[in-house]
Formats: sequence, structure tokens, C-alpha cells
Amino acid sequence: MSTEKELQIRSESKCELCSAVENLSVYEVPPESNGHVDQCILICETCSDQIENPSNVDINHWRCLNDSMWSQVPAVQVIAWRMLSRLRSEGWPQDLLDTLYLDDETLEWAQATGEGLSSEDAIKHVDSNGATLESGDTVTLIKDLNVKGANFTAKRGTAVRGISLVPDNADQIEGRVNGQRIVILTQFVKK
Repeated sequence: MSTEKELQIRSESKCELCSAVENLSVYEVPPESNGHVDQCILICETCSDQIENPSNVDINHWRCLNDSMWSQVPAVQVIAWRMLSRLRSEGWPQDLLDTLYLDDETLEWAQATGEGLSSEDAIKHVDSNGATLESGDTVTLIKDLNVKGANFTAKRGTAVRGISLVPDNADQIEGRVNGQRIVILTQFVKK
């Protein structure tokens, strides 16, 4: 059975956030969705547009979260938490957030995109020159690095393409050097 069919059955062909019945589509909950039904929700065009484009947010539309935040589906809980966090300055979303309980794994998933974290709390990965690093960037090594366990030296000047950020450590990134995936300290790279 397709993901969309499974979601239609689970949601009774309604938006899992606002209960709209028209223009429904599958939304893969970032950051790491593989398209499995447990990592997706069925949402309407209005919800999708406002999730993807924060400048289009109609605050009153999201009063629907008062009901949907109690869903037993972790992916729905994650999006509800993220939207309430995004709107918390309005007052009522903060009240809902205060009553919303997420287990540790679901809360970690909800926070994985940085939504709801203040700028001081968000982990920032910066290179040796202070430039902000983002997932997918290409960096260059500024020092020869002995790679433990792989028995080779990553040479200065080597380009590391398509890096990924270590989510809970601002000093580390991951990248592929000589076909081997390694952890690299951000102090030894430049963008």
C-alpha cells in the first residue's frame, strides 16, 4: 500500500493538523524523512504553505493545534510543537506548549531543525574563520589530519564536499575523505 493511501486511512482523509478535506498531500517531516508513513503526515495546501513559508503564517489558522497536538502520531506532534514554538510570542501558543508533553525521542525530533530554540540556544557550526557552516557545504582542510582507525592522513587543501553537521556538537562535522566517512573538527576547516 502506498504511503498516501496509508495516511488517508490513518487520517480519515482529513488534514492531520486542521481537519480540512481538500487539497491534501503527503508532507515528509524534516530533517530525516525516508518517506515511511511514520515520518509523514497528510496535510492541506494551507498548512503546507504556512509551514514552508513562515512569512505567510495566519496565526488564527493554527488555533486548530489545540486539538491536533493531542494526536497519538509522533509526526503530527512534531509539527504541532514546531508551529507552536514558531508562534509562541502570540501568547496562546505558549500556553498550549506548556501543556504539550512529548517523549524524549519525539522532542529530539521536533528540535532537530532548530525550531523553537532561541538564537543563543541553537548550535552553530563555524569554520576556522568564523564562517557559519551548513549541511551540504564544501570545506577545505587547513591542516594535515591523521585519521585514527583508517590509517591515512587527510592532506591539507583536501576539499570535503557535502558535509553533514553533528547535531549535538558545534565543534564537529562529518565528511567523506578518501572514500572514508570521518568526523572532522571545525577548527581545522575553512569554507
